[in-house]
Amino acid sequence: MEIFTRYLAVAIGGMAGAMLRYYIGLSALSRTAAPFPTATFFINVTGSFIIGFFLTLATERIPFNPHLRLAVAVGFVGAYTTFSTFEYETARLVEERNFLYAFLNVVLSFVIGFAAVWGGIMAARRVENAPLIGRAFYTPFDIEAEISGPAQTESTEFKIRDATIENSPEAKDKRRVAYRKTGAKRDE
Repeated sequence: MEIFTRYLAVAIGGMAGAMLRYYIGLSALSRTAAPFPTATFFINVTGSFIIGFFLTLATERIPFNPHLRLAVAVGFVGAYTTFSTFEYETARLVEERNFLYAFLNVVLSFVIGFAAVWGGIMAARRVENAPLIGRAFYTPFDIEAEISGPAQTESTEFKIRDATIENSPEAKDKRRVAYRKTGAKRDE
């Protein structure tokens, strides 16, 4: 039963963190200073603050219940952002005077993380038979994507959500009723 309650604590904290991240991602912050990812930057910085603040209190000042520690540090902050964990671990390495490991953590996380992102981008393009590099080369892919699905632009998330809503069975039923009333030709 103890293991179950630990997983439940992580799940509840994770649900709250994921929902807050999604909310902030949809807020006006996501459009502030575009194309800079202001919402993500805000999430990463605030997540770093939260994990630093909470774990410092939990380890040095206040003996929180272990389930609460899991809910906040692993669940909430973990779902909110993993960047905060990276920052906290780097700060702990610096505090412990492990400067080499702190430096390696920062540099390798950035370099390898960036390489992994590009690896994922290239793998996705390979799956789609799109050119691997260069905007000029994948413009036809963008045109094809606009024809066959939601456009891949700055507001892709909104368009994907809207397309999902527009293509839901309920939305199709509403369009059928509207088309019948107006006699207009429907396109599904």
